Amino acid sequence: MRYIGPKDRLSRREGVDLFGTGAKLTRLTVPPGMHGSKVMRKLSGYGRQLREKQKAKRIYGVSEKQFRAYVEKSQKSKNLIELLERRLDNVVYRLAFAPTRSAARQLVSHRHILIDGSLVNIPSYQVEKDQVVALDSKAQNIPEVKKMLDLSLDVIPGWLERKAAVGRVVRMPNSEDVMEPISEQEIIEFYSR
Repeated sequence: MRYIGPKDRLSRREGVDLFGTGAKLTRLTVPPGMHGSKVMRKLSGYGRQLREKQKAKRIYGVSEKQFRAYVEKSQKSKNLIELLERRLDNVVYRLAFAPTRSAARQLVSHRHILIDGSLVNIPSYQVEKDQVVALDSKAQNIPEVKKMLDLSLDVIPGWLERKAAVGRVVRMPNSEDVMEPISEQEIIEFYSR
């Protein structure tokens, strides 16, 4: 089940802005809870690995079951970050069609995204190289999406390209393309216990 509770609490727990909400997070260095600022414990190796796993899981908005499946799929080829980056909701977010991953997920599930001309409403769909991701005409009239389409294209990573409301996957993403502070090695070690 997807988390729908307070998001700032999770961001404060991980010490990183997980949801791309920006300026709201003024107390990012203080853990959540009544005694957050008083109790600062040193993390064990397991604790560090758990925090990395939770951070990645929350950034990409996937459930524990989905995340475990991605880890198992990536055990052989060491491409966990690539699998997470190629999710359709993340690609829509990276193409700057939506301000956050949850907004991108909503665009996908509300049937506003076309892949190679076909409607796809599955946020976990794995986008392949040379596929074209486009917004439908109805989505282009949504005020928030209009605002995002007017933004500069500087924020789009090198493995994607965008012209107006159409984007294309130029190549597969790699760990250098990820802007989030995620340690893939810690996550793999957590699941290999």
